[in-house]
Amino acid sequence: MSVRYDPSAFEPFAVTVDLAVFTVRGGALHVLLIRRGQEPYAGAWALPGGFVLPRESAETAARRELAEETGLAPAVVTALHLEQLRTYSDPDRDPRMRVVSVAFTALVPDMPDPAAAGGGDAAQARWTPVGEAGALAFDHASILADARERVGAKLEYTCLATAFCPPEFTLGELQSVYETVWDTALDRPNFRRKVLATPGFVEAVPGAARLTGGRGKPAALYRPGPANALHPPLLRPSEGH
Repeated sequence: MSVRYDPSAFEPFAVTVDLAVFTVRGGALHVLLIRRGQEPYAGAWALPGGFVLPRESAETAARRELAEETGLAPAVVTALHLEQLRTYSDPDRDPRMRVVSVAFTALVPDMPDPAAAGGGDAAQARWTPVGEAGALAFDHASILADARERVGAKLEYTCLATAFCPPEFTLGELQSVYETVWDTALDRPNFRRKVLATPGFVEAVPGAARLTGGRGKPAALYRPGPANALHPPLLRPSEGH
């Protein structure tokens, strides 16, 4: 039996996308931010994003908005591996109307500078150290915090950290990536032991070594191994330990 459906019985609302895209620059974790050129929050910094059009998916909208607001090349935006973070649906999160946002995140090496002038409703775009992001428009500070936790967890169970190292790297350089993303110091011998005990994580480069500025012997060089996932995972230190 057919059931009649009356769309007017439900209050309309909009769907948006927001993106927390991270990279490592100068030994610090950076996030891509835009300065809003329109109300609400004109002049405030925010995550890139915008409204989903009637005939596009959330991921398509995310890539379109990222390209429009940051001026990143289409090839760069298309190649990004975006991971859906979660949905943000507090009724009062947007002063214009009821807006539900689907948030995406990515941690990507070697990201280029965005167009400084921005585009769409963005007046400016830039990479900003996460620790200097400050207050953001809408609920974007909460999205940023959730996204940072997600990318930190991603380093626990994947080999992504090696993508931020040179083709041949020392274990100290690899440790620096973890310390940057996790924002914590790691015990060097313990880190080395865990990395070398994880099958397929890294491979030694035979006969290769690099002076690292200290007085000790040159450090051995490694390259990414064949694994994509870490078994067992390389867990962040627990608080108080």
